[in-house]
Amino acid sequence: MTGQRISTRIAAVSPSATLAVDAKVRQLRAQGESVIGFGAGEPDFATPEHIVAAAEVACRDPRSHKYTPTAGLPELREALAAKTRRDSGLEVAASQVLVTNGGKQAIANSFATLCDPGDEVLVPAPYWTTYPEVIALAGGVPVVISTDETSGFRVSLEQLESARTPRTKVLLFVSPSNPTGAVYPRHEIEAIGRWAVEHGLWVLTDEIYEHLVYGEAEHHSMPVVVPDLADHCVVVNGVAKTYAMTGWRVGWMIGPTDVVTAAANLQSQETSNVANVSQFAALAAVSGDLTAVAEMRRAFDRRRLTIHTMLNEIEGITCILPEGAFYAFPSVKGLLGREVRGRRSTSSSELAEVAIDEAKVAVVPGEAFGSPGYFRMSYALGDDDLVEGVSRLAKLFSDAS
Repeated sequence: MTGQRISTRIAAVSPSATLAVDAKVRQLRAQGESVIGFGAGEPDFATPEHIVAAAEVACRDPRSHKYTPTAGLPELREALAAKTRRDSGLEVAASQVLVTNGGKQAIANSFATLCDPGDEVLVPAPYWTTYPEVIALAGGVPVVISTDETSGFRVSLEQLESARTPRTKVLLFVSPSNPTGAVYPRHEIEAIGRWAVEHGLWVLTDEIYEHLVYGEAEHHSMPVVVPDLADHCVVVNGVAKTYAMTGWRVGWMIGPTDVVTAAANLQSQETSNVANVSQFAALAAVSGDLTAVAEMRRAFDRRRLTIHTMLNEIEGITCILPEGAFYAFPSVKGLLGREVRGRRSTSSSELAEVAIDEAKVAVVPGEAFGSPGYFRMSYALGDDDLVEGVSRLAKLFSDAS
């Protein structure tokens, strides 16, 4: 026998930090602990009833019991093209849509299709934990560009140009952002898109939080703002966040036909079609109106204002107001080096361990997002739990010395 048991490529993959936090919460609750979890990035609402009803019908339809086209049910691909025109103004054909097993597969398919070994991908940080991992799996090289609260966690043109090299092929662009809640204004999106066109770069834009924007913030799709980019742009999206369907596992990628066809070929060898019942549920979701989405957005808006106010009342914590998604990204740098319950933390990772051990409050440390010194706190949980959780942190950190 030669070689190591696990391939070098797979051994290098880090487990999802957000899912790890969620798993710890579930474990502690199973042990009878009263834990408040700010880690999971999923709505606390049930999937709307008309979507569930569509899935029930699909379960009994013999068509759902058989293989279907890898790229997705034809009627769903048509509906996703129509939904995209309705919601963002991007004109695409059904042939430009590939239905995937959640947004993660859409992202992984996209990078696998675009990247050759050594190709560089510009990744503004803080970033969602999955992005660098799937880029590396595709043979690409993540080039991390750090941002912080002074810029609203938005990357500048100067930073992008400074990071660009002859090996740069793709820019990852996310607005609204997970984990910061940052939303880019239209003029910044236009400037970045034109810069990408000027330098012949691809853009992968993740729009899964497109409907979750608040206040004066607005979502704008880069290939709509900069039409010249369309032939070098891949848009990824999914039903998970907008329709409270994280467990249904339906996402999609939209792009030039040759890229989508190549990604479908890849998917045909990996997973084939997405589960048909989930596809019919997604069809009901994207074909319907956005009433349920508006109701959820109102609740998230109320909670973001609450968590923003409460976090900023804790000495040692500062938090900018998130404009989209359902995450706050407070700085905890003012607490580092101080003693809390006899424990001195020198990193946000260590401080997160203190929070779960001492206050039974679960957060995801900034290290998971390429930005040490912060917590990511999802406010997609009940109002009472949110207030209780932040109150526990306030009490815990009031002892810091």
